[in-house]
Amino acid sequence: MGWEALKQWGDDVARIEPLAGGVANDVWTVRVNGHLAVARRGVRSDADLAWETELLQRLDRAGLTVPVPIPTTDGRLFADGVVVMTYVEGGPPETEADWRRVADTLRQLHRLTAGWPQRPGWRSSTDLLHAETGTKIDLGAMPPEGVARCRAAWALLVGRQTCVVHGDPNPRNIRMTADRVALIDWDEAHVDVPDLDLVLPHNAAGLDDEAHDIAAQASAAWEAAVCWDDEYAVKRLADVRAV
Repeated sequence: MGWEALKQWGDDVARIEPLAGGVANDVWTVRVNGHLAVARRGVRSDADLAWETELLQRLDRAGLTVPVPIPTTDGRLFADGVVVMTYVEGGPPETEADWRRVADTLRQLHRLTAGWPQRPGWRSSTDLLHAETGTKIDLGAMPPEGVARCRAAWALLVGRQTCVVHGDPNPRNIRMTADRVALIDWDEAHVDVPDLDLVLPHNAAGLDDEAHDIAAQASAAWEAAVCWDDEYAVKRLADVRAV
């Protein structure tokens, strides 16, 4: 089923315009009962969407500013691969001080989700020391030498506490105002080591040199594996040191 699933949010629902940046999903602004919202249509499983929508509800209740799922008329948080969420206003971080606020928000996310269950079908970076596949990742498609470099980077994370990581805290996925920082686009969120979220401009999270280097290498390896083999992934793999 396609966008006709939007009928399950009621009679007063209409798509307005597509939003740029979605690779795995079709994302539009929509009007729901007179209010601006965002609708996303993709191929995620129901279990995957249940994990994401429950997470967003829990984070909203805990005080984080996130897109909140809008239920269908019969109370479901998604239907036929479609999720409708509140629209979040704001602009991207621009200054070092802005990025420090982003780092504080990411650390709040990490504190709130310690011990959270893994997103169905996903693997963490350290799981991939032994597993070959997980959601978008297929290490068998990468050159063996590249896999060895990625695994060497991830091996330095073994034994650390895990939590939910946003997975893609780039400026397009951050909406700031004077009094709050919002994180949008949770499509890459999963359970992993928190430092993967903290490789930020200006080293805004204040990682020491060793911690920053370990996190930067592990993050580059993750981005290479999850996007393989487009131009960006090849570039990120080049940033991962040889074993």
